[in-house]
Amino acid sequence: MAMENLKQFLVALSAAGAVGFVAIIFVLRWVLHFKEGLAWDGGLAEFNWHPVLIVTGFIFLQGIAIIVYRLPWTWQCSKLMMKFIHAGLNSAAFIFAVVAVVAAFDFHNTAKIPNMYSLHSWLGLITVILYSLQLVLGVGMYLIPVTPVSWRAAFMPIHIYSGLFLFTSVIAVALMGITEKLIFGLSNPKYKDSPPEAIFVNILGVLLVVFGALILWIATRTSWKRPSDQILHALHSNGESEDNSKVGPALSELAEGTDAEAGGDVRRRF
Repeated sequence: MAMENLKQFLVALSAAGAVGFVAIIFVLRWVLHFKEGLAWDGGLAEFNWHPVLIVTGFIFLQGIAIIVYRLPWTWQCSKLMMKFIHAGLNSAAFIFAVVAVVAAFDFHNTAKIPNMYSLHSWLGLITVILYSLQLVLGVGMYLIPVTPVSWRAAFMPIHIYSGLFLFTSVIAVALMGITEKLIFGLSNPKYKDSPPEAIFVNILGVLLVVFGALILWIATRTSWKRPSDQILHALHSNGESEDNSKVGPALSELAEGTDAEAGGDVRRRF
């Protein structure tokens, strides 16, 4: 990666990491200071696990999983190792999401509140189900060696699009849930009166949007894609990898050219 591009990448990555970390601090501050804290007793404190796990797992971990291939210092790792890391992060995000859903249902059942009546709950459950399908298909296609290369090539655009779509959907559904919680949870003063909690949690929503935008920016920049293993091996063998300022343009051109190839490319790139 060219030095200029590397600096831009590091700025975007640092910004995404900082914003995501601050968002986690905000959601923890929200439930510990403005709400009843965290517990697993069927009460409001149990429900508070829902936003905490969604932000930390389903949003932050999923975002890291999306861009993990683009971290230059991981390019020395084998593609198989990166596949397991990518799948592991997504699996952890899915587990966080499932526990978050269980916490919400358990609280509703204990408090005799109907389940699945709001648009937030509808879209949230749909997103979790689609995410599980994405995870299963991803593992089946790219971690099982018997999967035909032609299938991998055909499924790759769908896999990439679905991942970005689901990530965006999770953030959108989270914003709906935040707004719903503030409207129902604030009574004196009400949400419309902009009490400190409302302002604080609105800022949390803005942080989630900014984090999502940064992750999507990093994930969609062509010049920041991981080059194929053949290109990396050739550059390393020729000693060119030591000169970052010269390697960057070559990596971008070669990576794009290699990405245009169908079957063999999918096996190398994902």
